[in-house]
Amino acid sequence: KVSVIIPCRNEERTIRLLLEALMKQSFPREALEVVVADGMSSDGTRAVIADFQASHPDLHLRVVDNPKRNIPSAVNAGIRAAEGELLLRLDAHSVPQEEYIERCYAALTQGISDVVGGVWDIQPQENTWAARSIAAAAAHPLAVGDAQYRYGKQAGYVDTVPFGAFKRELVQRVGLYDETLLTNEDYEFNTRVRQAGGKIWLDPQIRCVYFARRSLKELANQYWRYGYWKAQMLKRYPGSLRLRQALPPLFVLGMALLLVLGFYWQPALFVFLGAALLYLAVLIAAGIQLAAHKKDPALSVGFPLAAASMHTFWGAGLLVGLVSKNAR
Repeated sequence: KVSVIIPCRNEERTIRLLLEALMKQSFPREALEVVVADGMSSDGTRAVIADFQASHPDLHLRVVDNPKRNIPSAVNAGIRAAEGELLLRLDAHSVPQEEYIERCYAALTQGISDVVGGVWDIQPQENTWAARSIAAAAAHPLAVGDAQYRYGKQAGYVDTVPFGAFKRELVQRVGLYDETLLTNEDYEFNTRVRQAGGKIWLDPQIRCVYFARRSLKELANQYWRYGYWKAQMLKRYPGSLRLRQALPPLFVLGMALLLVLGFYWQPALFVFLGAALLYLAVLIAAGIQLAAHKKDPALSVGFPLAAASMHTFWGAGLLVGLVSKNAR
């Protein structure tokens, strides 16, 4: 049996889309169970799930409470409640393609790797200029670097995958998700897997739609958390930092130092202004190119704003996290 574990809190907008996609999976339904670990949702999420259960009694769907209301504790609650020997995580704002579970199952049972995952097709949650711009930035290497799960085209071994699938025995070997890390929990888990001699496999034929954030405020909060909690992980695993992750905090730190130094030494201010103009020019050029390619003029302004938000808040969050004594 395969158990699909879904951490969830206040996802009434997208949870039904995920459940409907699970009903359409090519994997045998009688060998599938779905465990939603709900973080005490205060919107209509529970009602949506209950309505879906009532109209689809042939899907083995259960809801378990996650009173801690964070993602790693939700995944752990789902793992403890699950009956399957193969565990597969999906988030409530994702929609897997029809062969998603079948392909994960095949890769795991063939012994290709200890953890298997695929590629995101990032889409906007709604048809607004901000949501479209954020989705475009989240799938662009200029904004997010070389993360293979965002646009990888070749199967192979990688450092991490989102929404990984793995056997229960792997959890028994390396432990549950770390509930002290409120984000980066997948990366931390996969780091332990690799340290234990395991491998992580990414197959671009395993695909799911992932809905990006709706507003620049939501995006800024998300990337601040990513940076802050990445710093907490770095304190435990200093070697886990990759170049794409180091560039934003180095850029933020460098620009901040130049700005401060510019008040005392004018040439530093000129360097600051020159670097800022060059950075904005690169983002604007990429935005104009995207706008022309997608025939969406709003991207010419929205993409630079989204990409700059990602870089700035990830970098600042990581720097604050490194000097912070207590995780928040």
